[in-house]
Amino acid sequence: MAILLGLMIAALVGADQLVKYWAVHDLKPVGTKEFIHFGDFRILDLTYLENDGAIFGSMSGQRWFLVGFTSLVVIGGIILLFKSYRRSRLLSIALALFIAGGIGNLIDRFRFSYVVDMFEVKLFHFAIFNVADICVTVAFAMLLIYGIFIDPKIEKAKKAEAEKAAENE
Repeated sequence: MAILLGLMIAALVGADQLVKYWAVHDLKPVGTKEFIHFGDFRILDLTYLENDGAIFGSMSGQRWFLVGFTSLVVIGGIILLFKSYRRSRLLSIALALFIAGGIGNLIDRFRFSYVVDMFEVKLFHFAIFNVADICVTVAFAMLLIYGIFIDPKIEKAKKAEAEKAAENE
């Protein structure tokens, strides 16, 4: 399982960087390309954006703080993954997604001093984002599901097992 998680992280970081490479070389010169639309109804555009901040452009210009914070979060995610990868597949996959997203955006901050974003949902006005952001968002949703629904069941089962073992002694 650990090797698969490592491969998953590497593949996601690679995909993120490939899409960003494409965005820098092909999308940047044109700015925006319509991507998914039905007639005049646009759903998703590809829009080149250099984001030197965090989520929704907050903390703009705080490169080194964001590098430090993201590095700590990625290291923390790696430590948690090593400590808990046998506990739950959902938790492990969520942490791997989280780590991959953090690494993908961290690479950009080191290379460019900003993060390359390119996906713009036109269906409703939302922030422009990238593959790494998708990884982090999906990871966050999975961690919420794990924390609300799964972890309490695991803890309850462990407690019941411990009580049963104590009764048998």
